[in-house]
Amino acid sequence: MIPFLDLKAQYQSIKSEIDAAVLGVLASGQYILGEEVASLEQEFADYCDVKHAIAVNTGTSALHLSLLAAGVGPGDEVITVPFTFVATVSAICYAGARPVFVDVEPVTLTMDPAQLEAKITPRTKAIVPVHLYGQMADMDAIRAIADHYRIPVIEDACQAHGAQYKGARAGSIGASGCFSFYPGKNLGACGEGGIVVTNSDDQAKTMRMLRDWGQEQRYHHLLKGFNYRMDAIQGAILRIKLRHLEAWTEARRAHGRRYSLLLGGSANLRTPVEITDRRHVYHVYAIRSRDRDELQRVLSAEGIQSGLHYPIPVHLQKAHADLGYRPGDFPISEVAAREVLSLPIYPEMPARHVDQVAAALEYAYVS
Repeated sequence: MIPFLDLKAQYQSIKSEIDAAVLGVLASGQYILGEEVASLEQEFADYCDVKHAIAVNTGTSALHLSLLAAGVGPGDEVITVPFTFVATVSAICYAGARPVFVDVEPVTLTMDPAQLEAKITPRTKAIVPVHLYGQMADMDAIRAIADHYRIPVIEDACQAHGAQYKGARAGSIGASGCFSFYPGKNLGACGEGGIVVTNSDDQAKTMRMLRDWGQEQRYHHLLKGFNYRMDAIQGAILRIKLRHLEAWTEARRAHGRRYSLLLGGSANLRTPVEITDRRHVYHVYAIRSRDRDELQRVLSAEGIQSGLHYPIPVHLQKAHADLGYRPGDFPISEVAAREVLSLPIYPEMPARHVDQVAAALEYAYVS
């Protein structure tokens, strides 16, 4: 069997480091925030080349706090894309704002800047591009429009740890950047976790209070906050994993290049395109095919796991029917939802598995 992801393999590769870090936290008695989380914040801020990082309990919380710190509230509108994991949109709803969608562009499946300006109204308070699958959206074009209307850009970088746009790290270009440390992410905790990065002293201060019940000092609550604090064990584990992230990223990129070499000539498949000025970190290696469902059945029969990211765009999810969108409103997203198939990719994956997956896909079209 070829798994879609093998988290046990990653743990085994750094077991002694992880075990020592966890035991250190258990011995310390400091289980929430504390020195391990503070050190992670500094090290991740340095990695992203920004002033501040605020660790929280999930990527969704990171998005929620970023929106609140940007001043988003009830009655406001926030522009994002419908082809994303639902958490992007849920965070907007948590803030009391209305999600407004623009379609994605057909090559990278990230926000189409050409459609952005037409959706801006006096109620627009933020723009949230999603760096889908590990490749960043066209930030120059998005920032140019946002800056013209003085609207903050909040990067949903939950799938883009270490991705770059013209040499700048994901999360460092907008007013803030939000990351998830869900276990399957390129930098994943052994549980839930998330972090916000920003260069704004004021926003960082606000988010630190909001994640900890709105208090600036113990029992002095200046804001109506939340319990979004990160566990110290997750902070310690993420510090260890961060030291390996660049090597893991290069392993993912090598697998991605191999897939593209083997599959790029197929007339029946579309492979991911890495834009020249961007560094794709391949959180997901997503091919596209009109025969997507049949291909997934063939792979499954060969013992190869695959994934669908994402089969129903958010504007067609029942949970968000109140927004009033209908089939056909965002055709690029809807076609992508029917065609995208995610292939196995993780740093520890043997290179021969890439060849086996590619051979199985080739077999599907000749059998």
